[in-house]
Amino acid sequence: MVAPKGCLLDFDGELIDFLMVNGEAALESSWPCFHTHLYRWRFNGQDYGIIGGTVGASFAVLVSEELFALGCQSLVTISSAGLISDNLHPPFFLLIEEALRDEGTSYHYLPPARFAQADHLLVDTVAQQLRENGLPVIRGKSWTTDAPFRETSNTIHARQEEGIIAVEMEASALLAMAEALDKRVICISHITNSMATRNDDFEKGGNDGKETALKICSTALAMSLEYGKGSLHESP
Repeated sequence: MVAPKGCLLDFDGELIDFLMVNGEAALESSWPCFHTHLYRWRFNGQDYGIIGGTVGASFAVLVSEELFALGCQSLVTISSAGLISDNLHPPFFLLIEEALRDEGTSYHYLPPARFAQADHLLVDTVAQQLRENGLPVIRGKSWTTDAPFRETSNTIHARQEEGIIAVEMEASALLAMAEALDKRVICISHITNSMATRNDDFEKGGNDGKETALKICSTALAMSLEYGKGSLHESP
């Protein structure tokens, strides 16, 4: 099979459910990757792929590599994430510029370093279009960890001191893979909770935020594909 040029990893799987309920997605029966299903949907005349449930750095990277091997050119990922910053309030969307490498997978792609970096020109391009479309996102740092039950209060305070906004489980590995393999990857987090420290934790906004999340991800995919044509991708 040939994968769509733009693909989305929907870690929660909720966007797939939303598309299916609205009759906007169809299963791709020839998708070969184990334990996952690829669905196709259209947005503004463009075909995209979406896969749900690839939670965790190693699983997310495994599926991403298969997508790129089968013809994907741009990948966007969206996760639910926990709030680390003490001066923001969920729900909101984070466009990840760099991710703390507190997992193992990224070290198979890049030498040791504290953070994995996004392609900042690509992030700028996506962020500008999101602003023009009136889609609210915050840009900043995340913390990627393999061990969510080791997010102690002391560690959270240390991450706050570094200016980290949220914690998730995939971004640093995906960004490291993107740099090592020269692939286009955008990582977005939907900040929905503060690790059960507030009464309204896990509130995602109107319609559980699915419609807004799809618009943000679709816009990011469209701009990432346009960026890849060369006209928007210029060396500084």
